[in-house]
Amino acid sequence: MNIRKGLAAVGAVLAMSTSILSVASPAAAAERDGTCDSGEFCYYYNSNQAGSVSDFTDSLDDYGTTQPTCYDFKGAGAGKGLCVKNNAASVWNRTGKTVRVYFNSNFAGATQDFASGAKGNLNATLKNNNASHELLSGPTGCSTDGTNSKVPSTILVYRVSLGRVDRVDFKTYVKNVLPNEWITSWPAASLDAGAMAVKSYAWYWALHSTRKTSGGQCYDVRDDTGDQVYRPSSAQTSTSAAVDRTWSTRMTRSGNILRAHYCATTTACGGWVDGDWLSQYGSRDLANSGSSYQAILRHYYRDVVIS
Repeated sequence: MNIRKGLAAVGAVLAMSTSILSVASPAAAAERDGTCDSGEFCYYYNSNQAGSVSDFTDSLDDYGTTQPTCYDFKGAGAGKGLCVKNNAASVWNRTGKTVRVYFNSNFAGATQDFASGAKGNLNATLKNNNASHELLSGPTGCSTDGTNSKVPSTILVYRVSLGRVDRVDFKTYVKNVLPNEWITSWPAASLDAGAMAVKSYAWYWALHSTRKTSGGQCYDVRDDTGDQVYRPSSAQTSTSAAVDRTWSTRMTRSGNILRAHYCATTTACGGWVDGDWLSQYGSRDLANSGSSYQAILRHYYRDVVIS
């Protein structure tokens, strides 16, 4: 439950939950020049790698639809200056990773994968219906590349209302959870503590989850109050800065990543356990009184090491 919607009837829900209270995805390279260079994923306006080129070095969840703000075809040839969204016919993947093209924005809908080095035409579903693309890294299937000392590169998110599981870049996930679980105008130390709690909870489940959907798909976390509220493209400046500030820091107990629960207050959640849960409003109050985020975490989580 989003904290902004109050505390009524949360006890039963949160006995199994971490919260009461999504991507922005990495932007494409700034120096897009319409040439398909090594390390880039390139769209072509025409089939068979013909026409104008639109080149990217990273994932992008929405190309935009109007000039001058959309990502456009920049190379010489047919299509130059047009927005790339829903206008591409072929690709060349010169990155070192598999690239997945999506029918919808925010990495959703039908997909087509292009292996590293591959040239190809978009299939009948995706031709002129390309809305986002993602460079796939790390594990596939149900596995993770995370350990208690290494943050996972991705996390499997059960998109409950959509009935599917998405593999999401881990840092992107955290940045699109925190603004839905913390008040974005709260003091920096509170947001930093929240970033650590959100990251640690997700990290724990990326390492330990054995859950599956009714259709048999494995997942690490739900995108709702069953775990943490994830909404793609909901990242905010203040909360993303908190994630960046604390990204290299981990929170462990006896050497293991902490399954960090949190709740609005110490009395709002039926599952509250002293030493294992953090009060969100309490983190705000401690931050306002001058406590650091490390002190806030140690105040609520017993016997943790922050390193």
